[in-house]
Amino acid sequence: MKAVVLAAGEGTRMRPLTDDKPKPLVEVDGKPTLERCFESLAEAGAEEFVVVVGYRADELVERYRDEYDGIPITYAHQRERNGLAHALLQAEPYVEGDFLLMHGDNVFAPSARDDLREVARSDADATLLVEEVPESVARNTGVVVTRGDRVVEIVERADDPPSTLSVVGFYRLPTAVFDACRSTEPSERGEHELADALSLLADERDVGAVRLDGERVNVNRPEDIERAERMLNA
Repeated sequence: MKAVVLAAGEGTRMRPLTDDKPKPLVEVDGKPTLERCFESLAEAGAEEFVVVVGYRADELVERYRDEYDGIPITYAHQRERNGLAHALLQAEPYVEGDFLLMHGDNVFAPSARDDLREVARSDADATLLVEEVPESVARNTGVVVTRGDRVVEIVERADDPPSTLSVVGFYRLPTAVFDACRSTEPSERGEHELADALSLLADERDVGAVRLDGERVNVNRPEDIERAERMLNA
């Protein structure tokens, strides 16, 4: 199975660490976050990586070239940052069949390995990894409404969120998601949101949800690095 990693962002919230390097090369406990993504995906069963690059892309390509630990890497270039749905579309030419998708700023603890494997082995048309979050966090992220272990709606950044189950940034998806990405309208931020594409997909397909029992940190700010390192060394 192929795995797509979204790693094109500029990482403005990570400054000054991203002034002289792309965000995926910022290290957590001695390893770039992109390598930690590769390791998590490999443990989930990925046999090839497609990395969507953008900001300072040449440095990423130079660092990893065409393989990581024996697993082939292909690069897809997002020339303009128009949202995560737009970023995912850049990977379409390199994907056939179901694939894994991971946000490049996620760092998972070993305790999450079984959760990642459960997503990868799901028999639903698409499967999202989700976690319970405080309502204050739910207002600023994508949340899912579920019926049992199935997703019925996905809502992005609502003032009054209908759920406190947040989308974690790890998925198993069918190629039908690319049509859903093309069908999204720009959000209030002027971006094509992945949550909107996934919501469209849920209208047509059987979308499952796996709850995260392990730990993870979304490394978006310099202070998140220390949190992630504490998690990894606990």
